[in-house]
Amino acid sequence: MARLPSKPFSEYPWHIRWFLRRQRRKYGRVLAPSLLWGRLPGAFWGMLATLGAFQRRRYPIDTALRSLVSIRIAQLNGCSFCVDLNAYNYLRASGAAEKAAGLAYLDESPLYSERERAAVRYAEAMTERCASLRDTDIAALRTEFSDDEITALTAWIAFQNMSAKFNAALGAEEHGFCRLDSRSG
Repeated sequence: MARLPSKPFSEYPWHIRWFLRRQRRKYGRVLAPSLLWGRLPGAFWGMLATLGAFQRRRYPIDTALRSLVSIRIAQLNGCSFCVDLNAYNYLRASGAAEKAAGLAYLDESPLYSERERAAVRYAEAMTERCASLRDTDIAALRTEFSDDEITALTAWIAFQNMSAKFNAALGAEEHGFCRLDSRSG
């Protein structure tokens, strides 16, 4: 349950109302984070612009891997909305439901590639102990990723942590896209 009530629709600026109406047409309702972010229009548009940059076709990390990493970040941050939406995005990109569901057991499962394991482990390290990351954490990524890809992955993980922490702190409710356990396992 959201910790802050949404404002009356008419109190959002016209350009936010326009976005919320488009979202309602696409998803059947306005998503909880949009109502929360909509309270800060400049930050909301900035966040959407950043998200758009990450979603460009030429972004160095593909949609499926970004979504897989995002599910794990959401689990670690306790953001059920983020688990829901990112699992949905992952299933659309990959069709691999068993990978999305078993992510908390990455090390025990034969389902994941070494590239996926490296990315998720790095996301876990950034989420849980960013201040104590070591050169060895980056060196472990270099077996699977170029320096540009490591930079792109790091940017994505930082963005997803911001988003998941914002949504979890304010209790953004899930939409029901894809039911997965939002706990960290």
